[in-house]
Amino acid sequence: MIDIQGILDILPHRYPFLLIDRVLEINEQSIVALKNVTFNEPQFEGHFPGVPVMPGVLVVEAMAQAGGVLLLRQVPDRRNKLIYFTGIDNCKFRRPVTPGDQIVIEVVVKRRRERFAHVHGVARVSGELVAEADLACAMVDRPQGEV
Repeated sequence: MIDIQGILDILPHRYPFLLIDRVLEINEQSIVALKNVTFNEPQFEGHFPGVPVMPGVLVVEAMAQAGGVLLLRQVPDRRNKLIYFTGIDNCKFRRPVTPGDQIVIEVVVKRRRERFAHVHGVARVSGELVAEADLACAMVDRPQGEV
């Protein structure tokens, strides 16, 4: 298990764009992470007033961040690296995510090279599939002076 402090040590993301709260399970090929969806998150002011729905792109971003923890955790000089999205395929949204939901995110590595990876992510709420996608990413050197 990795708590929020451990996640902050691995990922460069910060509020309001850090979208995972805890890692429940992790090994070299997969991760299970948790996102607690709360009404006070900034996206709910405008998406949608009176009917708050978490934007699907943020659910996919949460999957990508879980994948980032999985991949960066194994990099010794990770503070000098960034992981960029390079592709999203086969993305499907099955049902809306709303405040009060707890998203369980599972990401599995499909292919990995030194600087590139393909992963498959699924997001579930109460065991029900809400989204899934195949994600591609590239690891790059962080620009100097940007830590």
